[in-house]
Amino acid sequence: MPQEIINIQIGQAGNQVGQAFWQTVLAEHGLDLEGIYHGNDTLQLPRAGVYFSEVENQGRTKWVPRSIQIDLESGVCNRIRSGPLGSLFRPDTYIHGESGAGNNWAKGYYTEGAELVDQILDVLRRQIEGCDALQGFQMIQSLGGGTGSGLGSLVLSKIREEVPDRMLATFSVLPSPKNADTVVEPYNTVLSLNQLVETSDLTFCVDNEALHNISARLGGKSTEFSQLNTIVAQVMAGVSTSLRFPGLLNGDLRKIGMNLVPFPRLHFLAPSYAPIVPPGRQAFQNMNVQELTTSLFYGKSYLIDANPLFGKWLTAATIFRGKFQSRDCEHAVQQLQQKHSSSFVEWIPDNISITLCTVPPVGQRQAAVCLANMTSIKDVFKRSLDQFSAMFKRRAFLMWYEGEGMDPMEFTEAESNVQDLIAEYQQYENATAEDEEEFEAGAANQTVEYAESSIQGEY
Repeated sequence: MPQEIINIQIGQAGNQVGQAFWQTVLAEHGLDLEGIYHGNDTLQLPRAGVYFSEVENQGRTKWVPRSIQIDLESGVCNRIRSGPLGSLFRPDTYIHGESGAGNNWAKGYYTEGAELVDQILDVLRRQIEGCDALQGFQMIQSLGGGTGSGLGSLVLSKIREEVPDRMLATFSVLPSPKNADTVVEPYNTVLSLNQLVETSDLTFCVDNEALHNISARLGGKSTEFSQLNTIVAQVMAGVSTSLRFPGLLNGDLRKIGMNLVPFPRLHFLAPSYAPIVPPGRQAFQNMNVQELTTSLFYGKSYLIDANPLFGKWLTAATIFRGKFQSRDCEHAVQQLQQKHSSSFVEWIPDNISITLCTVPPVGQRQAAVCLANMTSIKDVFKRSLDQFSAMFKRRAFLMWYEGEGMDPMEFTEAESNVQDLIAEYQQYENATAEDEEEFEAGAANQTVEYAESSIQGEY
């Protein structure tokens, strides 16, 4: 029985990345753009139910995505309806407003978004009722705009109230200061991060800056969003690959969370993908396991603009796709850990997990995805926080948010919460095994003192 995942894509960026994701997943399962099976591989259909519902229609079996498409203006949903994937989704899963969020987090969270949230939850409940063993939810959103950040935060909090025992993962696109669309992106980003710290179980961070750099290395224009979205879609498909196909060492969202999140607040993960090569050169690319593993942990393979060498890896998960021997993968990971031992925290032993899947991505013989919980991700947060603080100090643009019912105190709380998050990453980056022993000794002494005081109190 497959463990189902419900996809929620919010805002313009979320829906564009979502379209690339569905095209990737359809191709991997041998389905056409209408959800009809045309494949010839026996591994493609048995677990297609992770993302799709099977529907019989006029003697044909149609696979319908378990997905909801949301935006605060109608244009994005109308483009999906009239596009190549228009007949793929259920008609009632398109939910949109008319006025738009105007790049304002408060509009998405308090006013325009709040009017749509009941309708979203009704559709979501119907999707949940159609599941046999729901594993969790994945949300695709951008943190720089108004809909993905504001309405995304609101929907996350509502899902957490409705189904608190299911995994809640987000693929969150962070803005790039060099390619900023709007001046208030730092406000929207920090306000969203403040919510994600509390509501999300796993947040896969994708940075526009890193995506533009990767696109430039592939020889494309940095503004070709279709190419950027395809890169993100490959990572998203890689995360769920062991759920959708058989493998030697399987993993799912809950196992990923168990292995990657040592502390509840530190659930922000940096994904990387290898090999990243131009489409025309894939046939000439043949990397061995060692090269593939090294490439995964190489700074320019990450989808966030943060140098891993400026921090430490807390934990990491590697997902190998293709014909690999588990012994070779374990040896390659072990060698990398020994070579860069100073870059891994010493108080978490064996902190790289391995997942193997026999089915490679379409058009490639082998590939790998890495999900890293590394302390240098704090640099990405700090970049947005510094811009946030510079504007908030002067109360710039604040009236647009106050006009939607926001209190300036919410900005102060968000700023403080993100500062604490950055400080926590720094704290665990500096921690050593000796610190841990001292902590345990101190905790043991406190336990003894408490026991002695309790005994004295009884007599």
